[in-house]
Amino acid sequence: MVEVGILTPDERVELIAGQLYHMAAKGTAHSAAMTRIARVLSQVLGEQALLRFQDPVQLNNNSEPEPDIAVVALNPRDYEDHHPNPDEIHLLIEVSDRTFKRDQTLKARVYAQSNITDYWIWDVSDQQLWVLRHPSPTGYQQEITLSAEDTISPIAFPKCIISFASFL
Repeated sequence: MVEVGILTPDERVELIAGQLYHMAAKGTAHSAAMTRIARVLSQVLGEQALLRFQDPVQLNNNSEPEPDIAVVALNPRDYEDHHPNPDEIHLLIEVSDRTFKRDQTLKARVYAQSNITDYWIWDVSDQQLWVLRHPSPTGYQQEITLSAEDTISPIAFPKCIISFASFL
């Protein structure tokens, strides 16, 4: 779309369910949250997976969102030839300060329909982590809300225990 002049090169958009959505500007709380999550995930996962930040994932021909954090399978070329697809995605995380409603509804539905088994939304405003699991064609069948005293493990890495407080 940039090549044919529909979008400018600096427009931040993502394709979700066949529609283009403008991505919200990142505030300081969002940026700080990303830094803390990156640090924690790097420590607990080590070399078990690749962390990608605000890079596209290819869910299907109609959806190429750019989740804040994607924990994906290791790839010898670091996905130089393609974006990670659902079979290569272990966990997707959205950091929500202004986009919570879209992350909880539209993105959750599209991720579930694409069989993303583990989807987390960190609600920066309310300091809660929403954990969505057990995808189905109609959405996630399990939704858990965590607070600072709780711990969680990614489904793909059950031995990696993460204290939600370390994200705060």
